[in-house]
Parts: sequence; C-alpha cells; structure tokens
Amino acid sequence: MPMSKSFLKKALLGGAVAAGAAVWAIAPRSFSDKRRHYVPAVPDVWYAHRGLHDAGSGLTAQYANESGEYVALARRMAMKAGYGSPDTPGVIAPENSLAAFAAACEAGYGIELDLQMTRDGEVVVVHDGDLMRVAGDPRRIADLTYDELTRIPLFPTDAPGACKAAPLPLALENPPLVTTPDNAPEGYYQHVPLFADVLKVVAGRVPLIVEYKFDDNSKWDPRDVELMEKGDALLQAYSGKYVIESFNPAAVNWYKENRPEVCRGQLSWWPYGEDKPTDPVALGKEYAAGALVFDWISRPDFVAYDWKGGNSPQVKLARFMGAVPVSWTVRSRDEYAQCCDQFDRHIFEAFVPDEQ
Repeated sequence: MPMSKSFLKKALLGGAVAAGAAVWAIAPRSFSDKRRHYVPAVPDVWYAHRGLHDAGSGLTAQYANESGEYVALARRMAMKAGYGSPDTPGVIAPENSLAAFAAACEAGYGIELDLQMTRDGEVVVVHDGDLMRVAGDPRRIADLTYDELTRIPLFPTDAPGACKAAPLPLALENPPLVTTPDNAPEGYYQHVPLFADVLKVVAGRVPLIVEYKFDDNSKWDPRDVELMEKGDALLQAYSGKYVIESFNPAAVNWYKENRPEVCRGQLSWWPYGEDKPTDPVALGKEYAAGALVFDWISRPDFVAYDWKGGNSPQVKLARFMGAVPVSWTVRSRDEYAQCCDQFDRHIFEAFVPDEQ
C-alpha cells in the first residue's frame, strides 16, 4: 500500500523538529557571547592527567609497554623540582599531589586536576570520593578534615608505577577500622593537597583544566554551591591561565551565570562495558548526558569527551558548531593515533607524548 502524502509530510516534519531540537540541545556558547565576554580559548598544550605522576591513574598492566618511560620522567621532573631524591624509597609523585603538579610544570605540560571539599570546608585536589585507591584508606574525603588528610600519605608502601595503593591494616574489615594517625609519618611522603597550595606551586607556569567533582551529577545542593564559590574565589585570585569543566551541567551552568568570562567545558562519555550503571534510570541519565543533550544547561565552550567517542555524531556536531573537543584520557601512542584527528586538545597519562 503506497505511503500517503500526509503521513510522509508529518514524518518529515517530525524528523526536522527532532533534528532541530538536537542541534539546540547540543549547541555550545555562541560566538557573540564569547566575544562579548572576552573568553579565552583552551590553551593548546598537552594536559597531564592529575599531574605527571609515578603512581596512580592509568598505570595498569595494559599500558606497561610505555608507562615505564612516563614514570621515569615523572620522577626525574619531581626531583628536579625538589621533591624526593634517588634515595627516596617508594613513590615520590603520586597522582594529584604537589610533587606531580610540580613535575608537570618542569616538563612543560598543562595540568588537569580535580576539586572536592573536606568535612571542614577546605577545597582540596583529589579525584575519588574516598582514599581507598590512592592511600588504601576507605574513608571519604567529605568525612575527613584537611588536618587529617595531611597525616594520611598517598601510596605509603607502594613501589613506583603502582596503579592502586595497598590496603591499610583493618581497611578491609566490615566495617573498616582505619583511624587517622595522631602524628604525621616520618620521612618523605605526599598527601592530598589544598587547591590553594597547588596554585602556589604551579604559579602560572602552565595552564590548568580544573574539574569540579561531585558524588551525584544529577543533584545540586548547598554544599555543591559552596564548593563552586570557594573554588572560584581561589581562581579569581590566581593570575595563571585556566579553564573549568565538570560532568555536572549545573556546575558548568554556575560559571555561565556567575563567571561568563571563564572558558567552561562539559565533561561527558558514552557508557560502555563494566563502567555502565546497572540501574536503568541511572543508565538512562548517563546515555542522555553522553549524547550531550544537557549542554543546553551549560552552553560549554569545549566538550571534554572520552577519547573513544570522538567519532560519535554528538561530538562531531558540537565541534561543527564551535565547541573545542578535548580528549580524556589518552594512555598510549596507539590511542592517540586513533583519536588525534577527532580532538583539538588532549589529556594524557601513562606515556610520554611525542613533541607536537
């Protein structure tokens, strides 16, 4: 039976409306808005993921062929900056530490880092919501004071190149029985740093990508606003180059509403593999975020996307409309070769990029 002209017309109209809605949802900040607020571009450098580190993220067996060179560079640069020495046993520049950030500065790399807030309202630089992976301590950042964090060493008993810290005694009990030492450990160690101290170490030498981290990117509460206000206050007093990003569109929207002159980015990824949420509602939200349909809230200047998704229609469309695509996290030359044409900036770790 032939398709009626009326049905075909409605189908075409519906398709056009859907396409228009998708374009509107994904559209980045307009050029006129950027010009009106004198918004800088994302500086064109390689960005060291959580600093140039000799322990932590990305240093898994999968990347062992190239990560040895990377770890050696991190240690050389950290020692050049005055952290540790050839005689220092164990790790000297763990991820998101002052030593790792100093090492990145010495090597001339930009830095990507993560902001959270302690129990006593201090803005600190750390990725995970708890310390299990980086210190073997299962307690949450939000439940610890900064004073306590200064007495908890990162990767305290691990060798350089470790991707996870060994669990502390009693860390695996149910419930865990780890407590904070009364005194700081003896000898050299690194701990979760204050963002203010990180800014003093970097001192404008390299550009920063500052990520605001949240437990639940679908929620927004007064404590989240407090993190935004305190993090931004520190950045307003900082004279170096930086851009901000977050998986939470409300955080990026906070900058749209309060600091439109700052270059802002929407972080996203397409859920796949074991990292996918098992809850159907949560998974649906992740797919929607991965499709960049919440960009209408944030109207970002750049889209920081999982490097595997650079060829996706949504990233291509965002790039076509003027958003700068930034890859995360590239961990080998092969991964870079696969995505280099799809992104304009790259966040890396576990390998030493060739000079560009």
